[in-house]
Formats: sequence, C-alpha cells, structure tokens
Amino acid sequence: MALNLDRTDRALLRQLQQEGRLSNTELAERVNLSPSAALRRVQRLEAAGVIAGYAARLDAPALGLGLAAFVRVQLAAHTADAIARFVQVMQAADAVIACHALTGDMDYLLEVRVADLEHFSRFLLDRLLNDAGVADVNSSFVLRTVKAARGLPLGDDCGWHLSAACPTRHAPD
Repeated sequence: MALNLDRTDRALLRQLQQEGRLSNTELAERVNLSPSAALRRVQRLEAAGVIAGYAARLDAPALGLGLAAFVRVQLAAHTADAIARFVQVMQAADAVIACHALTGDMDYLLEVRVADLEHFSRFLLDRLLNDAGVADVNSSFVLRTVKAARGLPLGDDCGWHLSAACPTRHAPD
C-alpha cells in the first residue's frame, strides 16, 4: 500500500533524488523545515520503504561502457525451471543492468551496458543464447539518450496530478 505523501514529503524526496549526499541541514533549508523535522520525516520515509537506499549515479561511458542496448528475449520454454534458470543467469550477468518480465510477444526486456559491439556479441552468444534457455532475441542499440531517469515522478511533477487518474496518492497539504 502506498504511503500518503504530503507536499513536504514530496519536496524532500525530490531533493534526495537529485542529490542524495545532502546534509540534513542543507536538506532542511531547501524544503523550509527545521533540521529535526526534516530528519524525522526522512527516517519515516526510510522506515516505510519509500526511500529504498542511497547510491552514486555513475557515468557509463566514463567507465568504458560505451554501448547501451535493449534486448527483447523470448524463452524456449516457460516451465518454472526454465524461468528460474533464465533469472539466475540474468542476475549473475554484470552487463545486464535491468531485466523486466513483459506482457506481449516477448518475455523479457533487458537493458545491457558493455564496452563495445565485440563485448555485446560475446554476451549475446556466450551468455544469453548459450546458457539462458533463450529461443529468440531482438536487439536495439541506443544511438543517443534523449532522457535518462533521474528519479521517480512524485505526483505534483507527473504532469497530470490534478486528474482523477493520477497514480500518486496525495495527502492534503
């Protein structure tokens, strides 16, 4: 069940998504709270699981991971064992930075980051097609990233929060 978030909670989350290393004092100033009130709210959001953790955002090309690909995968079999084997192989594959089960004609969508086409070819042939029980793949290479995720939409910035269809629960402000 989603936690009711008021405007101040969303402001705190927005600031932390942008700069997770903010001191509590700086965070409190940015959202017009006392440091103790900001800390209590952040601790409540952490305890509720809304804040799942903190991490640095890394630049893939700066780390030599210049090739990004999205790979749609269809499994050869859909038994529990075949699915478990695929999941195990994907979880162990460092090149796979995200793996999503899908509806539709393909079973999974992978986001893959590797150094270059040679490394992608090795991943595809040696890992994906050889070890994972895959029947078919369809790969698309990223030419340019127009927008990359910098955080989740927090209601008042989802663009349609005034609509009854807005997925974010708003507490009264």
